[in-house]
Amino acid sequence: MPTTAPRIALIIPAHNEAESLPTVLRRVPSCISQVLVVDNGSTDDTGVLARAGGARVVREERLGYGSACLAGIAALQGEPPELVAFADADGSDNHPQLQLLAQTLAEENLDLVLAQRVPKNRAALSLQQRFGNGLATWLISLLWGGNYQDLGPMRLIRWSALQDLQMRDAGYGWTIEMQIKALQQGLRVREIPLLYLPRLAGQSKISRTLRGVVRAGSTILWIVAREAWRDRRQIGWRLYRRSRAAISASINAMAGALKM
Repeated sequence: MPTTAPRIALIIPAHNEAESLPTVLRRVPSCISQVLVVDNGSTDDTGVLARAGGARVVREERLGYGSACLAGIAALQGEPPELVAFADADGSDNHPQLQLLAQTLAEENLDLVLAQRVPKNRAALSLQQRFGNGLATWLISLLWGGNYQDLGPMRLIRWSALQDLQMRDAGYGWTIEMQIKALQQGLRVREIPLLYLPRLAGQSKISRTLRGVVRAGSTILWIVAREAWRDRRQIGWRLYRRSRAAISASINAMAGALKM
């Protein structure tokens, strides 16, 4: 018997994205059952255009990427889907490739699939973003293991797994909180390299302003510090074993060199 495709809800946080949102909605693939645009305190026609494009609209006045995502999740509680996708409203995410994320999750029986951003050009991903991603993913690898390459916004997760993560960050730390907690919970995770595009219109609220970069960077470091403190015993033991292994390897290498 043919299997029924899982219901997938796509949450799109949007703050003053009226110029790009209509194009973004047209790019959403047919595998998405429901599109939910969270109008995050917009002062333009973001909400109006989202409805015109066939999306369900939720208004969230508390500004913040995480606040918008949490509002979207809350709106789905009454009739939750099997899978939840997240993607930005500025057109930089490769929305048609949500189909690939869904296919990969099903075929490999995963809990979380992340889009690893491969920038189309320099304008797609700023130097600040590249540096921040590198630092954050290195810290995650050091403290929790895993092999993340990016903190990109586009992702697909099982509803049950999302509930277990108990997400709470209301700001720029949403993506890294999810990825750290996925490792803590032992979720089956995979990253897929996907083309990342320059935003369709306007200016990034984070990477193109000094204030945005500082706030995002400090929030990410705070999330890392908070979760590391909670896992301090496990992390301490992991670092101890890693250092012992490194020392042992060095001693063996030195002994081998002396025998030559």
